[in-house]
Amino acid sequence: MDEFQEILQDFLVESFELIEQLDQDLVELESRPDDLDLLNRIFRVAHTIKGASSFLNFDVLTHLTHHMENLLNMARHGDLVIDANVMDVILESIDLMKALLVRIRDSGEDGGLDVAGCVARLDAVANGKPMENAAPVAEPAPQPEPVAPVTSSVEEDEPDYSGMSDAEVEAEIERLLAKRQAEDAAKRANAKPQTSSASEEDEPNYEGMSDAEVEAEIERLLAKRQAEDAAKRANKSSAEETPAPAAPAAAVVPVTPTPAPQAEAAPQPKPAAAPVARRSEAKEEGDGARGAAAVEQTIRVDVKRLDHLMNLIGELVLGKNRLIKINDDVEERYEGEAFLEELNQVVSIVSLVTTDLQIAVMKTRMLPIGKVFNKFPRMIRDLSRELNKKIELEITGEDTELDKSIVEEIGDPLVHIIRNSCDHGVETPEVRLASGKEETGTVQLKAYHEGNHIVIQIIDDGKGLDAEMLKRKSVEKGIITEKEADSMTEKEAFGLIFRPGFSTAAQVTSVSGRGVGMDVVKTNIEKLNGMIDIDSEVGQGTSMKLKIPLTLAIIQALLVGVQEEYYAIPLASVLETVRISKDEIYTVESRSVMRLRDEVLSLVHIGDIFEVERVFDNSEHAYVVVLGLAESKIGLIVDSLVGQEEIVIKSLGEYLKGIDGIAGATIRGDGGVTLIVDVAALMQMAKSVKSTVGQESADGKGRGGAKTSPSDYCVMIVDDSKTDRTIMRKSLEPMGITLVEATDGVEALNILKQGDHLFDGMLIDIEMPRMDGYTLAAEIKKYNKYKNLPLIAVTSRTGKADRMRGVESGMIEYITKPYSPEYLMNVVKRNIKFNEGL
Repeated sequence: MDEFQEILQDFLVESFELIEQLDQDLVELESRPDDLDLLNRIFRVAHTIKGASSFLNFDVLTHLTHHMENLLNMARHGDLVIDANVMDVILESIDLMKALLVRIRDSGEDGGLDVAGCVARLDAVANGKPMENAAPVAEPAPQPEPVAPVTSSVEEDEPDYSGMSDAEVEAEIERLLAKRQAEDAAKRANAKPQTSSASEEDEPNYEGMSDAEVEAEIERLLAKRQAEDAAKRANKSSAEETPAPAAPAAAVVPVTPTPAPQAEAAPQPKPAAAPVARRSEAKEEGDGARGAAAVEQTIRVDVKRLDHLMNLIGELVLGKNRLIKINDDVEERYEGEAFLEELNQVVSIVSLVTTDLQIAVMKTRMLPIGKVFNKFPRMIRDLSRELNKKIELEITGEDTELDKSIVEEIGDPLVHIIRNSCDHGVETPEVRLASGKEETGTVQLKAYHEGNHIVIQIIDDGKGLDAEMLKRKSVEKGIITEKEADSMTEKEAFGLIFRPGFSTAAQVTSVSGRGVGMDVVKTNIEKLNGMIDIDSEVGQGTSMKLKIPLTLAIIQALLVGVQEEYYAIPLASVLETVRISKDEIYTVESRSVMRLRDEVLSLVHIGDIFEVERVFDNSEHAYVVVLGLAESKIGLIVDSLVGQEEIVIKSLGEYLKGIDGIAGATIRGDGGVTLIVDVAALMQMAKSVKSTVGQESADGKGRGGAKTSPSDYCVMIVDDSKTDRTIMRKSLEPMGITLVEATDGVEALNILKQGDHLFDGMLIDIEMPRMDGYTLAAEIKKYNKYKNLPLIAVTSRTGKADRMRGVESGMIEYITKPYSPEYLMNVVKRNIKFNEGL
């Protein structure tokens, strides 16, 4: 059973690889029907799949491919001209073959799909009948069992016809077999077969012969032909050694009715010239004799193994970063020491080898983008017929490589973009001629590398995008308001095509018009940390450029700081960084914006998104990281730029996954953990965040400003005992100051983060649930805004160790219970610098 599964797996892998190229070859064949080499290549693919499926007892797939093979064989011999209508039927059968292979892969059998209609249309085309009159075939048409297998074995193991070229030998054998098939069909219809020579008239009745007899007869004919060729060669040159007739007969023995994938099972030796005729389709791993001279130096590796290898490399990269950081620290501490030079050399070697190893492993996961591009010629061909347009596809850069995981994700976006270009972009031939263009439109598909990114460009020479029309349609559909439309730039208007529900189609068709598709493009590109840039000119065409990182496993990131927190932003989404002053920030409808060259950029502070306290530095300058994702841009204000670093994305695990705005975590060179920003989620969150940029100094006087009344002072009371909170409140109420209460450390910290009050001091109990007073004091001191906030401990603990711990955590006073109201009031006045004159 395991052996069968291995054979089945090889069959599926090979079949999918073979059929993947068929769509492109068939579309090319439609434009060049006289290209015999191309036609032969297509025929061989169909024949190989048929032979293998027959051996594995996939009768439905065998039945379908046999009829398609007959049609292709007629075209090879000039009995049929492949036009658009014939190609429609062939492509339909290819689609069914793909569906059957998928079904075999998923369920292990090819039943459940009805191929009778397609088979009937194939036969109708072969017989020159109208396809609409073709009756479905209920069961496979009767065929002599040896016919198909003999073809297979002849193609795999042809004898050495020294007097003929490989193509001539193949054509001769195909002619003989096609004639046998025609004669058998004529006999079944009680018609006398037409023969062309006396020797052929004496041929036996194959219908009444067993498989072995038919095989022996074919071997006899081939041996006879080889003997004739040998005699001709002898007449040409008597100096050459005349081959004995028996030798060729022995070489012909491999011609058996075994299907193509099992041709290697024959025990007899193969002639030396046999591999030449079918080198491109030969399976080296299955035929030792044939593969000895030119075995392909590749092996198939399970993707899971590559993923595991990539994870190990990720750990190595983290170790390299840590080693570099330690090396820097050691250099500072032991400057001038002799061992430092040797240590630097070792660290440099480890760093270089790790980088090279990382690149090598990444390359093992790389696939050419052509794997995706190859399906588009067929799609363009089908769309051209469906839309009654003339469209050509030009592909360049299909050898450009990128990570396998991205290849799998990029297919759907490209499908939607190209369908959109064909439907909405390229005009009908009549419209194009009327506007002075050629009647055939062109869609260009390009791929090329740009740094650590791959750029995929889709260009059409159609009618282009009309920004004003896009705005008008969006307003009509309620996607944007008229006010938003008036303030939109042309680039922003182009981005409207990615909004869910947007469509410019006058009616819904099978191609487009439902308002879905392009929003899928945006979602998928954002998921890959990619960007979309659109350029368009009315009447000239549209260019859509996708910029995608080469890999998602190990990435370059920009580390930014907010207070004591650090975040990693994928560098693929960072367009630029700028330093701005407070005067450059404007507020429009509660949103902060800045002017960046010729555009207005929305601003949001990263602290507002992740609820981290933040202030401008003393110079009132801040850094803006300009983020770009798909067609959107935003300015993210941060306190500091730490630098660029190569990071490995780590999952946050079950308990922390799904946190908005966070894609994962990484370990920095110093061993600290840094959260990685999910740029797509952050940009979405930014839409609902009200800006507080520049409000730090405008929120009243602050702790250092002048107080005009006792109520300007604000003190927080933190105690889990309601009785103790009441005693403290009653003691301080005569001062007239504002008092805020919290039941424990967690609630107190949340009140501080909300920023509704600017506190002048805090009274903190030590023993509290969830978060005690020591921990609360330590957390408060992490914020620059509250580093100088007076913290007063109010507790029943009287030990010296408790007092020392209070001082270490940031407490400036230590009041023990019980106390008098006057004493508490005096301590508070002294520490918050209360102005008695108010």
